[in-house]
Amino acid sequence: MSGKPRLYYFNGRGRMEPIRWLLAAAGVEFEESYLEKNEDLIKLRNDGSLLFQQVPMVEMDGMKLVQTRAIANYIATKYNLYGKDLKERVLIDMYVEGMFDLNELLMKHGYLPAHERKQDFANMIDKTENRYFPVFEKVLKDHGKDFLVGNQLSRADVQLLEIILMAEEWKPDILAKFPLLQSFKARISNIPTIKKFLQPGSQRKSLPDKDDVDKVMKIFYP
Repeated sequence: MSGKPRLYYFNGRGRMEPIRWLLAAAGVEFEESYLEKNEDLIKLRNDGSLLFQQVPMVEMDGMKLVQTRAIANYIATKYNLYGKDLKERVLIDMYVEGMFDLNELLMKHGYLPAHERKQDFANMIDKTENRYFPVFEKVLKDHGKDFLVGNQLSRADVQLLEIILMAEEWKPDILAKFPLLQSFKARISNIPTIKKFLQPGSQRKSLPDKDDVDKVMKIFYP
């Protein structure tokens, strides 16, 4: 196990997407092995690659890493995206934990059955606009810097941009009441490694469609 990190997941967003974002922001090239059918998942389980029998799994630095937060923590620490000291790190952790909660809402919506989406959409947008985005608008105002924590890019900035762009896919004007988040989005999107990841043809995954839902069901719920 050497060379570029290798990501094991299906060919879609899900819980691997924040990991793709972090690696891309750090300027790290990575390769992907896609699960196409349930047998692919069973093979990883049977060969002992999955500590808790679940993906995502990332093979890097001679390790087989599982659990999304643990993987993200490792990448952020290794590539200097985790603050300069313990106080910055705990702020990053607090913000990112909130982002993971919001990310779950945004991520799962696209995979719900059609009859559940209307009610879920209202809940998702309400929490985005009234619980989560006001927090990050206030953090930017109180901190008064270009970044959420300290004065350099951290995993919190990367993952907030990812979430903003996801939320805009569901409601394009969702930042209308958040001028500091609008500026943040423009600023972080322009960082060269992130700008590259946002270009067509990158390893960033698109909004899930019906085919993606069918694919996920085939792999995880045959």
